[in-house]
Amino acid sequence: MPPLAGAELIQTPVQLYRYLLRCCRQLPSTAMQQHYRHAIRQGYNSHSDEDDPERIRMIVQRAITDADWILDKYTKKK
Repeated sequence: MPPLAGAELIQTPVQLYRYLLRCCRQLPSTAMQQHYRHAIRQGYNSHSDEDDPERIRMIVQRAITDADWILDKYTKKK
């Protein structure tokens, strides 16, 4: 299950970027939110020159899966 509603509608890198930033808001501490925002920004910048649609689709799927795992990891620790 994706961390936020609408994950299945993501098709472009900009949509993915915005989605992942919204996911960061669910993290428990400000330090974590800043860390993952920085990581998202770095990942976006490093893949900004991708033009292969299949590769972009794979990156989007992997990023959503990773976001789900990270949110699961930190929200289950109570």
